[in-house]
Amino acid sequence: MKVKSIQFVITVSFTMISLVMLMVGFVLYQKFSSTAEQNAYLNTEQIVDQVSYNLESYIKGMSDVFEVIDYKIQNSKAFQSDTLREQLDVVLNSRQDIVSLTLFTSQGEILTEIPKNDVRKNVNYTEQSWFQAALENPNHLTFSLPHIQNIFKGQYKWVVSMSKEVMLDQGGSRVRGVLLIDVNFKTIDELCKRVSLGKKGYVYIIDESAGNIVYHPQQQLINIGLKYENVEQALKFSYGRYTDKMDDEKRLITVKTVSNIGWKIIGVSYLNEMVTVKKDTGGFIVWVIIIVIICILLLSAFMSARISKPINRLKKSMEKVEKGDFDISINVKGGDEVEQLSRRFNLMVARIRQLMDQSLQEQETKRKNELEVLQSQINPHFLYNTLNSVVRMVGSGKNEEVVTTITSLSKFFRISLSRGKSIITIQEELEHIRHYLIIQTMRFKNKFDFEITADEDTLACLTPKLILQPLVENAIYHGIEYMVDKGHIQIAASVIDDKILLIIRDNGLGMPSDVLANILVGGSKSDTGSGVGVRNVHERIRLYFGDAFGLEFESQLEEGTEVKIWIPRMKEEG
Repeated sequence: MKVKSIQFVITVSFTMISLVMLMVGFVLYQKFSSTAEQNAYLNTEQIVDQVSYNLESYIKGMSDVFEVIDYKIQNSKAFQSDTLREQLDVVLNSRQDIVSLTLFTSQGEILTEIPKNDVRKNVNYTEQSWFQAALENPNHLTFSLPHIQNIFKGQYKWVVSMSKEVMLDQGGSRVRGVLLIDVNFKTIDELCKRVSLGKKGYVYIIDESAGNIVYHPQQQLINIGLKYENVEQALKFSYGRYTDKMDDEKRLITVKTVSNIGWKIIGVSYLNEMVTVKKDTGGFIVWVIIIVIICILLLSAFMSARISKPINRLKKSMEKVEKGDFDISINVKGGDEVEQLSRRFNLMVARIRQLMDQSLQEQETKRKNELEVLQSQINPHFLYNTLNSVVRMVGSGKNEEVVTTITSLSKFFRISLSRGKSIITIQEELEHIRHYLIIQTMRFKNKFDFEITADEDTLACLTPKLILQPLVENAIYHGIEYMVDKGHIQIAASVIDDKILLIIRDNGLGMPSDVLANILVGGSKSDTGSGVGVRNVHERIRLYFGDAFGLEFESQLEEGTEVKIWIPRMKEEG
């Protein structure tokens, strides 16, 4: 490999860049990953611990309030006395998050309630989970899952129920009862909502006994099945952390159990968001990136000076060839490859020029011969069907129609031949299509009618012959033949901006959009008509007059099709 070759320069330069980037990337990755992972784990654990501490403090405060109320009730001689009620009112008013206090017998009868409200009827309190938990766990304060309060009328607050068995003094004897205090769940909800574990991280709470979700910031999505949490895995941990994968995203799960009430606080952090170590590693990363950028810029400048100058000289010479100048000869000095490329390019341009001239001549001759052959062909089906229609008309005694059909057929063939000419007047072309339509109306028993109009200035202008008949044939066999209603074909000729515009419009079935998009691309022909296809007409016009002329199609299903034929305005000389 020569030192001055482009391959050597590129290989050495990119090898150096790759090595530098590899080393920088490795150093950054090691530093950033280790720091980010450690800080993220520590930060998440501290936040979950703080939530647990706040919730435990709140639960402890509510438990203390419950114990005060329990003490006053159990040490009162008459639990329905005004004195006791006033004392309980004072305690309840000291906490805005307490919704209500209710005292039940062990049979579920309400002894007293604060505040005084209308009680719902037909509610079996003994079947409530909080009631059963209180009787099944004497001397133990139980907390229920969040639910809508269903004791008092007109209240639909989201509450957590604290319940416990109490001993009541009734008629000198001690009987079992249940004390219920409903706490507004909004306070617990706000404690958890204030927690932020990155942009997408969150904290939720589950019941450790059955894994029921106590709180979740996206509770509605969970209820309707649009979100799922793997609580089964979390139930295996009392505290600690592990990783899982949800929706193709890796998450860090931190678990902490709240004392006494059997709830687990679960923190969810997304590992791809754990970038809080920027303060520690930001300066280090910035300096490394600056050094890398400087190295890349220096290498790029060297490569540009070494490679781009001879290549740009070669490029400018090639642009002339791109614009069609195949008579150019280039001579560029540079690396060995550039000099060899310039010599090879000169040979290639010379060979391309030779082949293009040969190909153009051969293709033009071939296309003209093919089009002349196609123009001379008349599909036997058309002639056979026309003569068959004449036989039927003769058998039916329709002599006038026979004369009309035979006359139109003879004039149709006379104009088709045109003494071997390929260019005729528009007047002759319109006369040719008029006879064709007369024959077809006889065959199809007046299934359609037609109208031919032309500006006087267009009649003497010249056109390639047989450009209307294939398009009208297409309109009949593919647009009108299967219609229930009567069809109509309109043909018009006009002069627009020194161009001739021929329009063929029908009210037939129209074409689907995919057929319309490919009608000038495909080379299909009608099996029932003349055999001179639509694409043949388009190519003949462009071959004679250039790409600025040809056919344009517009069609809508069940409404019809319109074909525009654009040709230059020409008249016979002399």
